[in-house]
Amino acid sequence: MNNIIKKKFDESAYSSTKHSSYFYAYEKLFSKYVNKKITFIEVGVLGGGSLFMWKEYFGKEARIIGIDNNPKAKILEDHGFEIFIGDQASPDFWNNLKKKIGMVDVLLDDGGHTDLQQATTLFEFIDNINDGGVLVVEDVHASYLKKFANPSKFSFINLTFNLIDKLNFRSGALKDFNSTCLRLPVSEIRYFESIVAFEVDRKNSLISHPVMNNGKMLNIKDFRHKITERENIDVTIRKFKFIQNIPIIGVLLKMIMTKFLRPLLYSYALKKDKKKIKKYY
Repeated sequence: MNNIIKKKFDESAYSSTKHSSYFYAYEKLFSKYVNKKITFIEVGVLGGGSLFMWKEYFGKEARIIGIDNNPKAKILEDHGFEIFIGDQASPDFWNNLKKKIGMVDVLLDDGGHTDLQQATTLFEFIDNINDGGVLVVEDVHASYLKKFANPSKFSFINLTFNLIDKLNFRSGALKDFNSTCLRLPVSEIRYFESIVAFEVDRKNSLISHPVMNNGKMLNIKDFRHKITERENIDVTIRKFKFIQNIPIIGVLLKMIMTKFLRPLLYSYALKKDKKKIKKYY
């Protein structure tokens, strides 16, 4: 594996345990911060090996902070790291920490892996990530393990699926959902094997709206539903367009066709399509 982080991991003087697939994700997520003046936090430092790995990887400009529940981790301060002791499932801990350290560029959660710990870390700290930064939760395979009381409706991974919905509810095309859209400053949610990353970019975390340029219009018809069940419905409905000219009741029949009949038939056609999608699940 030709991976710089893996090399730094192997060379670390102190012990650390990571899954082999993580180094690929790390390179994807963290390479842009190398040799930059950043603040990096790792939750769950244990033997300290990963802190040395990150120090070597990010370079001399990086401020490396470790968080652990074991006071003995303070010994790592002798090597130049900032170490804070506390419970990552406690909002009070995060509130106090934010006052002490200021804004952060990267937080990597390799802590206790319980659903509450991961969720609390995300929701209580994401506002403290700089634009262009990222909050990364690893070992999310815990959402499928019995020893973490999973699988469960309230697993962390299910929470992230809910956040995908809320992120998409920012679309201007979904006005009925805008009130429940994702209010976190997250512009992207990225998935890797056992890792979920939340990219922070406040200007791209707003409700969107449709835009159109001033380019020349070509006389090309919209064929996105050509040769589909939906087109067949439109053709059939057009055959009965004459009813709109019936005195008195024509307007009522047009409304019924437009507001009720066509949407009902479209829904039926799409439900037929959904049966064909099942093979991809």
